[in-house]
Amino acid sequence: MLGVFAELLLTLAAMCGLYIAWQMWWTGVQSEHLQQQQLQSVGWSDPVQGGQAKIAAPQQGDPPVQPQQAADGDLIAQIYVPRFGDQWRRTVVQGTRAEELNKHGMGHYPDTQMPGQLGNVAIAGHRNGYGQPLGDVDKLQSGDPIVLRTKDYWYVYRYTTNKIVLPEQVDVIAPNPDHPGQPATTRMITLTTCEPKYSTPTHRWISHGELAYWARVSDGIPKELSSTDGSGAVRFVNNQAQSPMSKLSSLVPVMQVALLCYLVLFIAAAAAWRWPARRAIREGRVHRPAASIYGSLLRLQPGAAPVRFLLLLILLVVSAAALLQWGFPWAATTIPYLRSISSFVTV
Repeated sequence: MLGVFAELLLTLAAMCGLYIAWQMWWTGVQSEHLQQQQLQSVGWSDPVQGGQAKIAAPQQGDPPVQPQQAADGDLIAQIYVPRFGDQWRRTVVQGTRAEELNKHGMGHYPDTQMPGQLGNVAIAGHRNGYGQPLGDVDKLQSGDPIVLRTKDYWYVYRYTTNKIVLPEQVDVIAPNPDHPGQPATTRMITLTTCEPKYSTPTHRWISHGELAYWARVSDGIPKELSSTDGSGAVRFVNNQAQSPMSKLSSLVPVMQVALLCYLVLFIAAAAAWRWPARRAIREGRVHRPAASIYGSLLRLQPGAAPVRFLLLLILLVVSAAALLQWGFPWAATTIPYLRSISSFVTV
C-alpha cells in the first residue's frame, strides 16, 4: 500500500511539472502558431529584398499614422525588442482581452493612440505563459530600442522609465501619462504587464518609451535590427524561421502517430514473444511482485523487457500529450486557484 501511495504522489508531482510546462511552454507554442498564421494571412512585404538587407534612412517630419483604425483582433503591428534577444518578435493586435493576448502575442489598448500618432501607443502582454512576451521586461535599460513595424513603416522608440502601479491606475496609458487630462506633447509607447511574474498578479509593471525616428519599410530595416558581417554586408538580425513545434496547432497528430506505433509494436511483440513476464510468475519461476501501478502496466505489455519498457513509455507520452491538449486547459478554466493564476480562456 505504501508503494502504491508513493507512486500516486510521484504521478501527482509529474502532473504538476507538466502543468508548468503547459503554462510556460505549450501555450507559447500555440500562440506562436497563431501569430504565424495571421502574418501569413495579411501578406506584409519582406523588409529584406532578395536576401540583401539595407539600412532604412530615418525620415524627417511628423510620422504617418498607421493603421488609422482597427477592429478587435486585427493585426496592427509587429514589435521587436532587441534586449529580449535577436530573434524576439511578437505580433500586436487590436484589443487587450484574454483572447487577444493569449492567441496573438500582444494587444493594443483600443482607446490609446496608433503608431506614429501624437500621444501614447499602449500595448499589453503576458509576463508569464503564452510565450511570455514581456517576461524579461525588468531587463530593459535606458535607451533600449523598442521597434514597431506596421505594414509600411518602422517606428523606433527608446525606452525611458518604468514604474509599478495598481491595476486601477489607468493614467499610465493616458495620452500624457505625466500630466493626465492635459494634451499630449510627445509620441510615446507604453508596455504594460503583470507584476509579480510567477504568482497572482496584484500590480502592473509599466514601461515607457519615446519615439526616436520613423522610416519606410520599403527603404530597408532600422539600424537597431541590423548587424554587419565580416564582408561589410548588412544582415537583418531577426531572421530565424518558425520553430518546428509551432507548426503544430494541436497535439492530436502526435498522439495518433504514437498510438499507431504502439499498436504495431504491441502486435509484433505479442506474436514474437507473447507475455514472458506474466508466464514466469504463473509458473512460479518468479515470485509474485508487490502491488504496483506502473509495475502492473509494465507486465501487461508483451515482449522482452526492453520492448515492454518502450511500450510503457509510449503510453506515458500519449498520456502527457492528452493532459497538455485537454486536461490542463480544462483545469485552468475550472479549478478556481488555477483559473486565478493562469489567465487562460478557451479560444
